[in-house]
Amino acid sequence: QVQLVESGGGSVQAGGSLRLSCTASRRTFSDYIMGWFRQAPGKEREFVSAIARSGETTDYADSVKGRFTISRDNARNAVYLQMNSLEPEDTAVYYCAAKRFGTVSSTVYPYWGQGTQVTVSS
Repeated sequence: QVQLVESGGGSVQAGGSLRLSCTASRRTFSDYIMGWFRQAPGKEREFVSAIARSGETTDYADSVKGRFTISRDNARNAVYLQMNSLEPEDTAVYYCAAKRFGTVSSTVYPYWGQGTQVTVSS
């Protein structure tokens, strides 16, 4: 089991930036592939980004490529999502997720955080 806690959400105007953080409870954090997902009101949860265990491989949804950057600090048990050039369409609850097995491109994750709200106004 691993517990995940997100932070860094908030309200920002279009074109602005936010940095989300997710900290994990397990000391074996480096064993986990980490992902970010989001769910907008009335929509299904969707994949945003993922990063491999040592950070050498990343993946992004087409809608955020070039605007969002995922990174991790295994010494701090943390994964980050830097979000730039935010658009109203990015408004959603953002969730951190973790898995020990699988690939960066797979969107199946067993462990989830509680989510943090991101609101982008036009």
